Amino acid sequence: MNAYEIIVKKRDGRELSPEEIAFMVDGFTEGRIPDYQMAAWMMAVFIRGMNPAEVTALTATMLASGDTIDLSSIPAVKVDKHSTGGVGDKVSLVLAPLVASLGVPVPMMSGRGLGHTGGTLDKLESIPGFRVSLSEEEFKRQVSEIGVAIIGQTRKLAPADAGMYALRDVTATVDSIPLIAGSIMSKKLAAGPDAFVFDVKTGLGAFMASQAQAEEMARVLVEIAVLSGKDARAVISDMNQPLGRYAGNALEVKETIACLKGEGPDDLMTLTYEIAGMMLEMGGKAGSIAEGKDLARAAISDGRAAAKFAEMIAWQGGDPACVDDPSLLPAAGQRFDLLADASGYIARLNALEMGLACVELGAGRSRAEDKIDMGTGIVFHRKVGDRVEEGDPILTIHHDRGDISSQIDRCRKAIVLQDSPCDPYPILYKIVDKSGVHSCF
Repeated sequence: MNAYEIIVKKRDGRELSPEEIAFMVDGFTEGRIPDYQMAAWMMAVFIRGMNPAEVTALTATMLASGDTIDLSSIPAVKVDKHSTGGVGDKVSLVLAPLVASLGVPVPMMSGRGLGHTGGTLDKLESIPGFRVSLSEEEFKRQVSEIGVAIIGQTRKLAPADAGMYALRDVTATVDSIPLIAGSIMSKKLAAGPDAFVFDVKTGLGAFMASQAQAEEMARVLVEIAVLSGKDARAVISDMNQPLGRYAGNALEVKETIACLKGEGPDDLMTLTYEIAGMMLEMGGKAGSIAEGKDLARAAISDGRAAAKFAEMIAWQGGDPACVDDPSLLPAAGQRFDLLADASGYIARLNALEMGLACVELGAGRSRAEDKIDMGTGIVFHRKVGDRVEEGDPILTIHHDRGDISSQIDRCRKAIVLQDSPCDPYPILYKIVDKSGVHSCF
């Protein structure tokens, strides 16, 4: 068995055995298979795909590459949430402290930005002093004591995913259902939750652009979780335009704080409350999703959610004062307002192009070694369906660069106006559980 033959086999569309998949993953993790061969293999997987048996074997191998955390000593149902990625998607930052403030522990292992999408860890690291690298004991103690922790992969937890994740980001192999599923589930299972809610994005700015792809992704994730003995559900939500009003690391933390104080935008809060309701029901704190949503609204209204976020920040070494004073977060030194060049209704605000513009501004990475500029990003003043008059600001670019003409041009081309009114995109499309796919309409 050798890497070359396995690459050829998958390139030609043939099914790989669990042993062949393990050979590639373990060999790369242990340094016996170089990154260029692993990149070639992942591109073959990207193009040819994997069947359910292969995806299950991939997940099992990636999980077995490291340790798993045993949270059974915490006497509660631990519920985690994961998003497949998008632009302006800070739902995890809002949900984790919100749900934890209501008594459901949230042990969350997250990742960094991939391609045009932002990463939860990058956003958290915009908080001065915040540590995403905790030891297993620190992680367990924090979840036990305050009910929530958000960490990154460590050398011991899903090490195969950590290396593959970084390589996918720079080899155009991000949006592959088998690789995404293996990445998500290996680190999610390693962190020890009892139940999961998956937020699978669909649309222009999602890795699963079509609803059919999103449904497949959701089914795969739920199936892997259930086969692993976990409770699981998935929502399919919109990513045709950025979620919320802010995109960029520190900017999204600022919007997270606003959400936790009851000042979040409708689209972001609609999705947040839906998933919170699910997590609270699965965690045994609500008798239904509707009741869970009401509990979540109350926790935001009375300040418990924001207080839990500040507590989590303090436990992970960050400055909790930023919750009361967001000006303590990094900020770009320059602003550029992009104005409407005509009157009309916004028919498109392309999330993919906006995400790529953020990467070019320094809010994301083009190469694995790139350093992120935490203060840069875009603030959206209008969304799809809104009326604008000529000269109205549609968005503001926050930057630290001398020339942003290419980013301005990218943003301008991503905006489409029309004369007649148009409806906003739905926030939610489908719910997926072990019984099947259910429409939200």
